Amino acid sequence: MMSTAAASNDNTKNTDEETSTPTAPASSLSDKERDAISAMPYEEARDQLIQAVQALEAGGLNLDQSMRQWELGEALAKRAQSLLGEVRAKLGAAQAEQESSAEMAGTQSNLD
Repeated sequence: MMSTAAASNDNTKNTDEETSTPTAPASSLSDKERDAISAMPYEEARDQLIQAVQALEAGGLNLDQSMRQWELGEALAKRAQSLLGEVRAKLGAAQAEQESSAEMAGTQSNLD
């Protein structure tokens, strides 16, 4: 028969295990592949993402192959979104600069 203190310790241990942060699942992508993706231009990432989606949609892949295509697609989509975000930020900055210079057009401070 288990003592109350021992039972309490077991419950505490289980609670601690349940609330601990789970570790990330292992990825099938190598560091070299991830580095290659992180260096891709937008068009290449987009084109490879399309290929990964088409492979998944076509079916016929086993579970491991499907997971690999999904992981590849996720990494490529993240890269493409990152690049689009950078472009949006540059466009926003350029528009803000254009608006600022338009407000000063024809003023004395613009002639200084």
